[in-house]
Amino acid sequence: MVLAKFILLVRFAICLCVLGCLTLMPWASARKARPRPVAELLVNATTGTILAAHLPDVSRRPASLAKIMALYLVFDAIDAGRLHLDDKVRISRRAERQPPSTMGLPEGRSLTVRAAIQAIAVHSANDVTVAIAEKIAGSERAFATAMTAKARKLGMSSTRFHNATGLTDPANTTTARDMATLARALLRNHPRDYAVFATRSIRWRSLPMINHNHMLGKVQGVDGIKTGYTADAGYNIVSSAKRRGRRVIAVVLGAESVHARDARAAKLVDFSFARKR
Repeated sequence: MVLAKFILLVRFAICLCVLGCLTLMPWASARKARPRPVAELLVNATTGTILAAHLPDVSRRPASLAKIMALYLVFDAIDAGRLHLDDKVRISRRAERQPPSTMGLPEGRSLTVRAAIQAIAVHSANDVTVAIAEKIAGSERAFATAMTAKARKLGMSSTRFHNATGLTDPANTTTARDMATLARALLRNHPRDYAVFATRSIRWRSLPMINHNHMLGKVQGVDGIKTGYTADAGYNIVSSAKRRGRRVIAVVLGAESVHARDARAAKLVDFSFARKR
């Protein structure tokens, strides 16, 4: 009799646990699927005046927007005479093992600095980014330290880089405000080099590689600069557009899809030129 009551109690307890799990599962799924709040910033590229903003100082992962800073340091090295467009960039074992996007070069192969810049700006090539970081600083870690130091010098107080590519790393952090600051600095200090971000496509091994920035050619005046994505960052973009002699920079961080990211950025750009000066 006692045993029978014990068995009934155990069965009752199991049923309660199952019902509890079934009740909590939708709630847990809803929390997991809850989208991150998107950070946005629209600024006048010349004056830095904020035209629109939403969560501009909330910390976000940069993803491949980190490569904007990587290229900034490449342009600095060229201007200083420490690097030349025809210099060779060798692919190391570490570079070869980077996850996509990559150019697929094996260890020991090389490409010119000129080709490396195009591969990073257009195809967001992680293998090439690591290779050129190693060429300039000796290691990717040292290059990332230099990226962070440059960020501080430019006034990007909330940005830190732990690698050159922006691939997932909890130490990689930035904000929409800092990314707008970086874009303004690039336009101001490397205006000729900025043109590479307008490149629609490059050819690699006879195959075309289309720029990941889908706003090029689709939104009036947009001529750069870069997109980024990782699972923890969401879909990011820093976009710059010029109309009627006025340039703006739009930043969107943490969108839920490519379409949502591009739509938000396009809306910001169109808004900036629709408003009165």
